[in-house]
Amino acid sequence: MVLLSGGLLALGGCMTAPNSTQQSLMQSPTVPTVVAQTSTGATPAAAIATSPTPAATSPAISANAQSDTHTTTVTIYKADDQCLNYVPQQVQVPADRPIEAAVGKVLGIEGNGAGEFDMAGYRVSVNEQTRVATVDLRMNPASKRGLVSLSVCEQFALFGSLRETLIKNPQWQIKTVRFTERGQEIVL
Repeated sequence: MVLLSGGLLALGGCMTAPNSTQQSLMQSPTVPTVVAQTSTGATPAAAIATSPTPAATSPAISANAQSDTHTTTVTIYKADDQCLNYVPQQVQVPADRPIEAAVGKVLGIEGNGAGEFDMAGYRVSVNEQTRVATVDLRMNPASKRGLVSLSVCEQFALFGSLRETLIKNPQWQIKTVRFTERGQEIVL
């Protein structure tokens, strides 16, 4: 199981049920903080920085998120309990940032958490020319476990679910997904 600070990433079927501390973390509200960026080149890359932030510390963001009623339906994927297949799930996301919100939904799927894997946030960018998406994961420096310590099932659930979600939504035209940790390529 993988605990996402401010949200919960469940890698179903890989660990045990959450304890009372993890249950309270699962119930704390979060609001994503989104910052749009563009490159300075002739063809801008769609780079969006997103990281989970507690709602209590971001009232301006929270108010904006609640007033946005324009949503779109996308399909996210998560691993089944045996880590053999991906199960599709239709979700509503803001129409102005569907890719970033879908990644947030995959990373924030409710379920069990182990508390040893603490993610501080993430960034998503899509190169407009090559249609390569890069998901930059940000681990909390105090996390007991790192990305390289994930079991095969946990890797399937985390990286595979993100890859399936990004590639199998045809409206985004994403061809490939890369994963980095604070800008460094993740080698599994």
